[in-house]
Amino acid sequence: MDSYLIQVNGHGDRAPMLDVHLKTNGNSISLGKVKGRKPRWAVRASEMSKKTFNPVRAIVDSMKVEPNPKKAMISLSLGDPTVFGNLPTNDEVTLAVKEVLDSGRYNGYAPSVGYQSCREAVAAYYTCPEAPLEAQDVILTSGCSQAIELALAVLANPGQNILVPRPGFSLYKTLALSMGIEVKLYNLLPEKGWEIDLEHLESLVDEKTACLIVNNPSNPCGSVFSKSHLQKILAVASRQCVPILADEIYGDMVFADCKYEPIATLSTNVPILSCGGLAKRWLVPGWRMGWILIHDRRDIFGNEIRDGLLRLSQRILGPCTIVQGALERILHRTPPEFYQNTLSILKSNADLCYAALSAIPGLQPVRPAGAMYLMVEIEMEHFPEFENDVEFTERLISEQSVFCLPATCFEYPNFFRVVITVPEEMILEACSRIQEFCEMHYQGAEGAQDLECDK
Repeated sequence: MDSYLIQVNGHGDRAPMLDVHLKTNGNSISLGKVKGRKPRWAVRASEMSKKTFNPVRAIVDSMKVEPNPKKAMISLSLGDPTVFGNLPTNDEVTLAVKEVLDSGRYNGYAPSVGYQSCREAVAAYYTCPEAPLEAQDVILTSGCSQAIELALAVLANPGQNILVPRPGFSLYKTLALSMGIEVKLYNLLPEKGWEIDLEHLESLVDEKTACLIVNNPSNPCGSVFSKSHLQKILAVASRQCVPILADEIYGDMVFADCKYEPIATLSTNVPILSCGGLAKRWLVPGWRMGWILIHDRRDIFGNEIRDGLLRLSQRILGPCTIVQGALERILHRTPPEFYQNTLSILKSNADLCYAALSAIPGLQPVRPAGAMYLMVEIEMEHFPEFENDVEFTERLISEQSVFCLPATCFEYPNFFRVVITVPEEMILEACSRIQEFCEMHYQGAEGAQDLECDK
């Protein structure tokens, strides 16, 4: 029988050594000495996880406030159009998924960038003479958020920086910081319908700038850039040789008096990764279907960026195959009336909300032109008992049971964001409560000065 002998030798302050001997059929064989290790638990979170920070969650989770029990809660905070059931998706969309599910043909793995036929369907839907697309220019992703993540990951290295709008969608910063990428915030101008401060934008560019994020139509602003303004943005990108990551998840969700221009249709030389998906326009955010459209007519990205996106997509092996299988029918058979009806409801709600809030002393809403949001400035000098927008919105919850996101979540203090996808009667009731709240706390110039003196 074989036997094993392990001898521990330790001398003074030296680490103990394991002297291992193997005894086989009476013969002893030395396997030498190996440094000893005392086993212990040492499980720590990764540096990436420690760098991951969602400002919306950090602020909202710290708002330890209970709504007024005498008033039903009205949440105008979540950018999910499905919450209240007043904006269902179209029957064609639902039937497309049922048909695919019943077929049993989409239950396996797909290529990590998506099925070829499904990429062809997306390319065919978005291609146009000004910005032609083929299947090879489409990467399917698990929602638009993953499209943004892949685009950032392929364009920027740790230590580089990206240019991000302020106010802007918080996910850009969350993703970038977790990857060790610096975020530089460029200003949007509320007095100009949230156009970009182009001079400020260009001043931020340096040798470490990896890309410029352009979000149009905008979350949280509900703004839509004009063709001429987009051309000016492209001129900055072209002069500075900075590629664009276009977040166009709200593409085509613009009101009747406005026109949406995909940014890639206005340039032949600036390379652009356009991120989109089904979530908002088709009202199915939980289905997690997004895409990256690669616009690179001057071959500036070349194979390197395309190959990089392919490799990055292999990390999760692609988006849901059931929804992929339904894509062609969803894109090409959803009736135009569905989109028009959705926009009609959003426009009506936006107009109601804007008119109601404009009449409230101390508030200055900025009229939206698309998407699902409206931003409201709080004239804080007329509400001196509140330190900031976070405190203002906290008290709005506790007194009136109306929840709006403080715009500090979007790096833009002293504003709040309203989601306009809720039913009309809830919009009107929420605005009525906001008016009651403001009338209760509003101080004119003299009253505000007196309150400051009392502090």
